[in-house]
Amino acid sequence: MLRLHGFGVSNYYNMVKLALLEKGLPFEEVQVFTSRDEAFLAISPRGKVPVLQCEHGYISETSAILEYLEALGQGPALLPSGAYEQARVRELAKHIELYIELPARACYAQAFFGLQVDPAIQAKSREELLAGIDSLKRLGRFSPYVAGDSLSLADLYFLYSLDLAAAVAHKVFAIDLLGDFPKARALLERFAENPNVQRIAADKDALMGPCLLYTSDAADE
Repeated sequence: MLRLHGFGVSNYYNMVKLALLEKGLPFEEVQVFTSRDEAFLAISPRGKVPVLQCEHGYISETSAILEYLEALGQGPALLPSGAYEQARVRELAKHIELYIELPARACYAQAFFGLQVDPAIQAKSREELLAGIDSLKRLGRFSPYVAGDSLSLADLYFLYSLDLAAAVAHKVFAIDLLGDFPKARALLERFAENPNVQRIAADKDALMGPCLLYTSDAADE
């Protein structure tokens, strides 16, 4: 059986978890936090989560894990059949990661943990985040899903990046990131009705206390 290592507050962990659930693949969850311990570095060389344990070994990058799950050919496909359409999905996923998730992540410390981020970093994050949203409006189809009429890998990145990016924009920059992006809002509302998304949200809520305690302890080291 597949084993997913990580913790349910990580947005990348939840991308993989949703893929597993949507595909109906049986898996076990192994709670582990990011770590520089040698035992964990043996399965995740950068000490990051998620990590997928399969019959052949361990896979430690989200995009590689998602591609592996897709290559298994089990459950609903999260990539379309044509080469061009597959490339479009990957393009959208990479766009969301590079130009929305990563700029927002630069201000996570201030948005979620009350730590001050350098004003220059804030300014760069804000500029890149707004540019990323603007280009996603042009690139995405939202009919109703990001890449078209069916759930794809791009939607996993969308769901677990846009919510955090919107929170950063509100808390740090006092702006409504999706205020003039009704198609994105509608898709987030659609996902809120998905039972698998609801399950992941409930699991995340249950872990928030322990994870915040872990973060606080790590900051003191």
